[in-house]
Amino acid sequence: MRISVVRVPAASPSDTASLRAHIEAGSIHPSQVIAVLGKTEGNGCVNDFTRGYAVQTLRGFFAGLIGAEAAERISFIMSGGTEGVLAPHFTVISRSEAEGGPADPGLKSLAVGVAHTRRFLPEELGRSAQVEEVSAAVTRAMAEARIEAASDVHFVQTKCPLLTDADIAEARARGAEVAVDDTYKSMGYSRGASALGAAVALGEIVREEIADDDVCHSWDKFSEVASTSAGSELAYCEVIVFGNSAQASGDLFMSHGVMADAIDAKPLLAMLADHPGAEVVQVLAKAEADPTSLIRGRRHTMLNDSDINHTRHARAAVGAVLASIVGDPMIYVSGGAEHQGPAGGGPVAVIFRRTNT
Repeated sequence: MRISVVRVPAASPSDTASLRAHIEAGSIHPSQVIAVLGKTEGNGCVNDFTRGYAVQTLRGFFAGLIGAEAAERISFIMSGGTEGVLAPHFTVISRSEAEGGPADPGLKSLAVGVAHTRRFLPEELGRSAQVEEVSAAVTRAMAEARIEAASDVHFVQTKCPLLTDADIAEARARGAEVAVDDTYKSMGYSRGASALGAAVALGEIVREEIADDDVCHSWDKFSEVASTSAGSELAYCEVIVFGNSAQASGDLFMSHGVMADAIDAKPLLAMLADHPGAEVVQVLAKAEADPTSLIRGRRHTMLNDSDINHTRHARAAVGAVLASIVGDPMIYVSGGAEHQGPAGGGPVAVIFRRTNT
């Protein structure tokens, strides 16, 4: 397979002008698009409707080009919140079959696979059922991407549901209890369970070592490559696995590191140093406020701000750190890193383009 990754700026969640221009120029072929990752300019919280608005717009846009059925097969994952310097944009991922196989069988190139879970009942979110379903979806996505080893997976992006007031009421009417009755906190529980599912699939954690009570509590259990984002625009999980495969061709490849805290630039700097001359195509990262309210021994107030949610503070901080290194604010930084990297930190991955091939 051959993967193409194109970043498209967005003037609003409903803006498709730049996307259309890329299609007309031939850099994006609609029939080959398998996923679109977006950063929209809402608040990233429960009532961020820019995510659903963007998904509706993009699905309708592609339906007009390739038909409704084909458009439904595209994974649209929108992450709300472009605080600070972050630029709203869409990252369009396409996949085609290259003739003749890889030019160099010993060289691994970027491979991407997609999968989704079944729909969840409200009481299943943030619990073992979600862990298991996401784990199975990650395994299927890896197989689709032809990634054989977990060590070749560098980023697992999952979009997961959250609990609304209506969901909670519906569950209780059936005599079921949800994991948490705060809709905002439910985002964290859903993100956390999804991340633990990725960790199980990749062998980072043994499934038997995870119980319902571990979600959003046992911070020593995490994935080094999982990135999860919650929203009210879906009732199941969409999973996109990024990695390298010997069965892929092309000039793109991927690497990743793990930030220890919100100002840890070393992992990104190390990746750039390890691949001198390679072009940075996109940066993908998670942002989190340290639950101890400390960063390198200094107190921060992200968790205690009554006006601005901590995920918004974290996105702005991490976005600025990473953008300053690559010199471009049009990067994908998602907030809320429960079980995604160590507490207060998070995974950071880079899609590179080889310039000497």
